[in-house]
Amino acid sequence: MFPRNPRHNPYLPVDDLLLEPGPGPLTRLWRWRTEIVLLVLAVGAAVTIVTAAGQGMWWATAALAGTVSVPATVPAGRKWILRHFWCLFSRHRLQRVCSETSMHTRAGRIPLILWITPTAFGERAYILLRAGICADDFEAFGAEIAAACCAASVRVRRHPHRAQFVTVDIVRRGAAPDAGAMESAPGTGFVDGAPGSGLVDGVTGPEAGDMSGPGAGTWGDDGEQGGKRPLERLPG
Repeated sequence: MFPRNPRHNPYLPVDDLLLEPGPGPLTRLWRWRTEIVLLVLAVGAAVTIVTAAGQGMWWATAALAGTVSVPATVPAGRKWILRHFWCLFSRHRLQRVCSETSMHTRAGRIPLILWITPTAFGERAYILLRAGICADDFEAFGAEIAAACCAASVRVRRHPHRAQFVTVDIVRRGAAPDAGAMESAPGTGFVDGAPGSGLVDGVTGPEAGDMSGPGAGTWGDDGEQGGKRPLERLPG
């Protein structure tokens, strides 16, 4: 039971869930930046192919079309495309969950997703929290996040020294991530090559904590929430 989740707290005022006016045009452009860039590149490639074909430069047309389509014909390329598609999908779904629940400020501002990257088990999102939101809120809404992202479960970890940074692991394949799946990239606080903002993962040994338990949004055989709390504070 998580009192922060309105489903578990019948005394929470409904007004706390009301969202102020939606994001402005610049915010919407920022949230859809990747899709906009891909659309512009696709349109540019199509115009280039048509122009080259109209001028009789079939070799240029074939070369450009091959460069664009070859990655989708090999297994590694399809895997890369699929995993990055899930990153885009999960980023938008995380933003939607924050808007639909109480994980936003009174001005309607939701946490900022700094980076999201594919992993062996699914995706890993690095999030900057707004004032009034903490890692406990993401733990309380773990089931909603997992359902929105079409995932098996999620696991939430806070930064050991800066509580405004949170890592959310979206688990799609296999078991929840363990210490062996969290090796830090050299010289950065992030893992998997994400920008360095001080998030510390990759801790091994007894002090890393038991990551084999159920993640947020999972339930035990007895119908109760998983025995171990999914929110873990990593040692500094």
